[in-house]
Amino acid sequence: MPKIADIEGTPNKNALKFILKEPLTWGIARSYDNADAAKDDPLASALFDIDHVTNVFYIDHWVTVTQDGEANWQDLAREVADPIRAAPAASEQTAETVSSANDVLSQLSPEDQQRLERINIMLDEEVRPYLRSDGGDLHILGLEGNILKIHYQGACGTCPSSITGTLRGIEHMLRTIEPDIHLIAC
Repeated sequence: MPKIADIEGTPNKNALKFILKEPLTWGIARSYDNADAAKDDPLASALFDIDHVTNVFYIDHWVTVTQDGEANWQDLAREVADPIRAAPAASEQTAETVSSANDVLSQLSPEDQQRLERINIMLDEEVRPYLRSDGGDLHILGLEGNILKIHYQGACGTCPSSITGTLRGIEHMLRTIEPDIHLIAC
């Protein structure tokens, strides 16, 4: 049962990041945009049972909860903290599923897998640390020719700047290694 070490605001005023003393997963991101999508995840389901919660994202030592903008964060944070504290910490089972998390991308050609590996290295070094510090992340959905499809998670998923400035900034950075790449946020 993870204990909450800290609670931080994010650039998205409707999202809070809960930092935990113990991990919930070992590198596997969980992102849900609604209660139906979260029905098989006990933590996310419990959070969606709370009025005003619109998005749940968690990975490792933190959980980002987004609300509809109608609730007072001081009150909502207290409600949200209970299911987070009740969630089970990461287990060995979670570590085993890391290897199967990217089945779709493993079907790429060897050349595209190599391109995607270079892209991921740059994202891991230059982009994801900043997104994660703000309570979000991005997940690659696919690479088709010069089109890289990404999905923003957590606070980034509902932040207006992620769809405009951040997306263009990431695209510009990736063009240093893939000059013809185009990003699409899905």
